[in-house]
Amino acid sequence: MQDADVHSLRTVADYQFGAGAGAALFPPEERFEVQRSTTGRPQQVARDDGARLVSVGMDGRFTLGAAGGRRLVDNLAHPAARVVVGDDSEPFVRDGKNVFAKFVQTVDPDVRADDEVAVVHERGDLLAVGRAELDAGSMLDFDTGMAVMVRDSVQK
Repeated sequence: MQDADVHSLRTVADYQFGAGAGAALFPPEERFEVQRSTTGRPQQVARDDGARLVSVGMDGRFTLGAAGGRRLVDNLAHPAARVVVGDDSEPFVRDGKNVFAKFVQTVDPDVRADDEVAVVHERGDLLAVGRAELDAGSMLDFDTGMAVMVRDSVQK
């Protein structure tokens, strides 16, 4: 991947997930595999071992893969880009089921509907990644409704 591509990907990550996300997702010392569209635009970015970090949408925003979610959770200060759930939800989320608002314990206050988030257990374990269906305040206030549509779950 060219330096201009890496710089651009880091800039988008910092904008979308917050300062430091670009370096967390795309560390300078690492090489990445990039699948490109027929026009040359990056579509998928993966680690050398093939684990997907992000997909790049037509709007330029990222959708997280489990490997990308792990990097954000490991490198960004709590609660950035996270939705936290407890023991009641853990087995269901690990099984790829969606997160419902009544089970959300804490959430990054900057999360808006349609944002990409990592779903973590209160212990800090990454359970899944997905798209927020509600904003942070609604996740905490609502007793019903889907909070996160899970896209990729992490098995134990």
